[in-house]
Amino acid sequence: MPWATNPLFSRQQQPQEVTSESDVEAAAQDAPADPSDLQAAGFLEPSTKLTAHQMFYLFGLDGVGAFILSGGINFAIAYAMYTTQHYTDSNTIRLFQLPNTLAGDMAVTMFIQCIITWLVELILVNRDLKMGGVQAIGFVPEPTNRLVRWYMFLDRTPEDDTDKVGGFKHWVSFLGSQVVRALISVVPCFVLLFGPSIGFLTLVGTRIPWGSVWDWTYATKWAPQIFKLLLGGVLSLLTGPAFAAFWLVRCGWALKKNEARYGQS
Repeated sequence: MPWATNPLFSRQQQPQEVTSESDVEAAAQDAPADPSDLQAAGFLEPSTKLTAHQMFYLFGLDGVGAFILSGGINFAIAYAMYTTQHYTDSNTIRLFQLPNTLAGDMAVTMFIQCIITWLVELILVNRDLKMGGVQAIGFVPEPTNRLVRWYMFLDRTPEDDTDKVGGFKHWVSFLGSQVVRALISVVPCFVLLFGPSIGFLTLVGTRIPWGSVWDWTYATKWAPQIFKLLLGGVLSLLTGPAFAAFWLVRCGWALKKNEARYGQS
C-alpha cells in the first residue's frame, strides 16, 4: 500500500555545518536532551504517565464536552427531520420498517459521526500537540501484532521515506487511510450501542401490527429527538477520548523515534 504523510507532524531536518571545535561545543550545548527535533517545532516531551492535564483533555474536553456538543447537534437534526414532515398512518416513524426507521437512522448516524469525529480529532489534537497545548503519551509500548501496527500507522519500511509527498493522489490516499480506520471503529460502537438502543426504543414506542408483522411507532415529539441526543452524546463519549488518545500515543512514538513522516493509506 502507498504511504501518506501526516502533514500535521511533518518536519524537515536542515543539516548543520560544523567547521571548528568551538562550533562542535556550541552545537552540543544547543542540542536538546531528547534527540527528537520535533520538540523544537513546538511539541512537548512525551509524558511518562497519564497526567492530570491529559486526563482533563481526554475525558473533559473530548469526553463530556463532545457529549454535550454532539448530543445537541443530533437533537437539532432529529427535530428538523421528524417535525417538518407530513406523516400518515402508512408513513409514520417506526422502529424497523422503512421509510422512517429509527433503527436505520441509528446505523447511519454511527457511520457518519465516527468518520466526522475521527477527522475532527485528527486536526484538533495534532494542532494542540504541535502548539504545545498537550503532551503526547510516551509510556505506551509499541504493539507487535501486524494488524495493530497497520492500524496505528507503524508498518512502514525504509523505502517509504522516498515516496513523493503532496498532490491530489497523496491527499486522496491520506484521507482514505483515515476514513478506513474510522469505519473500523464503528464495529465495536455498533456492538455496544445497537442492542441497548433498540431496547430503549421498544420501551418508549407503541407496538402495533403493520401487515403481517409487529413494529413500534413513535410520535414526532419527543422520543426521536431525545433518542438521537443520547445516541450522539454517548457515541462521542466513547469515540472522542479514544480517538484523541490514539493521536497522543501515536505522537509519543513519533517523538521518541524522531519521525519525519508517519501515517499510511
